[in-house]
Amino acid sequence: MINLILFGTFFIMLFLNIPISVGLGLSSILAMVYAGDKLSVVPTNVYNGMAKFLLLAIPFFVLSGNIMAKAGISTRLVEFIDDCIGHRRGGIAIVCVVVACFFGAISGSGPATVAALGIILIPAMINRGGFSAPFSSSLMAAASSIAIVIPPSISFVVYASITGVSVGDMFMGGILPGILMGIALVVIIMIEVRVKGLEASREKASWGARWKSFRSAFWGFLMPVIILGGIYGGIFTPTEAAAVSVVYGLIVGVFIYREVKWRDLYDLLVDSGKTTGSIMLIIGGATLFSYICTVHGIAGAAQTLLLDISGNKYVFLLIVNVIFLIAGCFVDANSAMYIFIPIMYPVAVKLGINPVHFGVLSTVNMAIGQVTPPVGVNLFVAIGVSDKLKNIKDKTRVTIVSMSKAVWPMIVACVIALLIVTYVPFFSTAFLGAAT
Repeated sequence: MINLILFGTFFIMLFLNIPISVGLGLSSILAMVYAGDKLSVVPTNVYNGMAKFLLLAIPFFVLSGNIMAKAGISTRLVEFIDDCIGHRRGGIAIVCVVVACFFGAISGSGPATVAALGIILIPAMINRGGFSAPFSSSLMAAASSIAIVIPPSISFVVYASITGVSVGDMFMGGILPGILMGIALVVIIMIEVRVKGLEASREKASWGARWKSFRSAFWGFLMPVIILGGIYGGIFTPTEAAAVSVVYGLIVGVFIYREVKWRDLYDLLVDSGKTTGSIMLIIGGATLFSYICTVHGIAGAAQTLLLDISGNKYVFLLIVNVIFLIAGCFVDANSAMYIFIPIMYPVAVKLGINPVHFGVLSTVNMAIGQVTPPVGVNLFVAIGVSDKLKNIKDKTRVTIVSMSKAVWPMIVACVIALLIVTYVPFFSTAFLGAAT
């Protein structure tokens, strides 16, 4: 009965469009009331879930991403990558994927990447590239999902806070899977180009033009190098690296690019506080939800069931992928992490699966979930961006229905990349030695 109340009320509130943080917390409290548990443990568990030193990296990474977006780094990245590969067939769409990977290494957030790049790249893909509005918006959403796989990633920080795995190792583990997802999307672009008969849309840029745009984008490229190099070089911890990224972003935005004014800091802090607050509320509610699962034996029973059903790690990993892909249709990455990782992680360890490998494949699943209807958050952000566009050739209104049709080949391509990451651990563990 406790299981029914806990999960039943949560999914009912989910379908009623109640915020996930509220649904997690309220369903947990209702289960506690039914079981006769003391409600005094509610604030304790919520606080303990959020009050972790490692999680301090989240507000800093969110703030640094907002600062760099305000600094105009997105425009500079697009110009440089476009100068390098924009002359190829489907070049502007490939630019979308490549720039999304680079910007993801700055923001660490899928929705933030869609918002920052979509206003530039979606109309460019439609007007210059000849792609349809639904395809362009879907590609922007799918490419931006790589942001939570390419380091530094907020989802990796959350996974590390739950399991105790090194954040540096997680960051290293996400490099090749992120690149693999990008390659999968480029394949879809090339297929679309051949099917639609699209041609190159610009002349090849000169080396002088490339050098000029590179110099302009250089400070944006340097940011992830400083963050990751500092972590792996033992100069600072991941949390300290996040704080350094804020200082670096301010220096670049205020003194080098001069796009950020001191008066902009208030709005940047407020926006970052809102984003961080929503993440922390989800973490607090999910921590309480996980506590109920543990105390009342739900987690233990689920672990035993997984071991009995799977039998070996290959079947277990397939089950994990199916569960996460389904969960990604309804809940965000951080919620799914806190709900499922405490249950699945001990089973993964017993089956001899590398913790970093397991964390990376879990995050890749959640990245795909960001573009999986009906609750693919990146899709809705892309729709919001598309609704604001003016003077585009394709006047087709982008809706969740049209995007669902356009995005499915991209989802299939990313699922194939996921299966490669799942069953070829090399892609997650190849660079681990470099982090030690």
